[in-house]
Amino acid sequence: MRLATIRTNAGTAAVRQDDDQYVVIAPYRSVDELLGNPDWKAVAAEARGTVDEGTLIPVDGAELASVVTHPGKIICVGLNYRKHILEMGRELPEYPTLFSKYAETLIGANDVIELPVEDEAIDWEAELAVIVGKSGRRIGQDEANDYIAGYSICNDVSMRTWQFRSVEWLQGKNWENSTPLGPVLVTTDEWTPGGTITTKVDDETMQKASTGDLVHDPAFLVSYISTMITLNPGDVIITGTPGGVGHARKPQRYLSDGQVLETTIEGIGTLRNVAKAVVTAAAAL
Repeated sequence: MRLATIRTNAGTAAVRQDDDQYVVIAPYRSVDELLGNPDWKAVAAEARGTVDEGTLIPVDGAELASVVTHPGKIICVGLNYRKHILEMGRELPEYPTLFSKYAETLIGANDVIELPVEDEAIDWEAELAVIVGKSGRRIGQDEANDYIAGYSICNDVSMRTWQFRSVEWLQGKNWENSTPLGPVLVTTDEWTPGGTITTKVDDETMQKASTGDLVHDPAFLVSYISTMITLNPGDVIITGTPGGVGHARKPQRYLSDGQVLETTIEGIGTLRNVAKAVVTAAAAL
């Protein structure tokens, strides 16, 4: 199944995508709310809609919210693509580098990315997102896939000047309205890692790699993170970015006002976001 959260006149709604139509999964307002029901798979599969009732909506023209809207946790992984690490002359990490994002950073698959006036070094990071489907603590790696609801796409847009003000990355990763997540959650019975992940800026390819090249795969990450803390339905694990980020280029390249950032994972879909400079009241004076 392919699940999404869309915006409607009555608020947001969880939907199932059937080809060119969305079927509303009432009464759930988002995919994360739906995942809170232990029977979410059956509920989503059995949903039926009609045009007259407004529960059958054309995909064309629908407005996508972030696929999960209020995750309890967004846990990110750094340095996790094997080929990229080796070509940089580094050793493969024994343990994952982890940091957190907050829900206020999330935007929909076609929403505007806000470029804050406080940083001019704003970079792209295409990433595979793992969305948790049920609660668990100290989950064994051999059973971890059972805790994954499905996969989505994220771009961990990063404010590099702020990120490298210290050895901790959090302050460069948590700017509001900067992180597209979507367009859908594809369930694990329909998609597994291996498809190509790509970033384009104004149609120029910047990143391209296989999602099968992860050092620490989704099952390991679910098991490892759940050793520390309970994972809950709707939590998101963002699995790291491949080579090709702007900060590592010579000369360095960053997002600017009006550019179009496209993030694609083969078999899942595409995020298409326009970058827009934010003019604050103070900056306008």
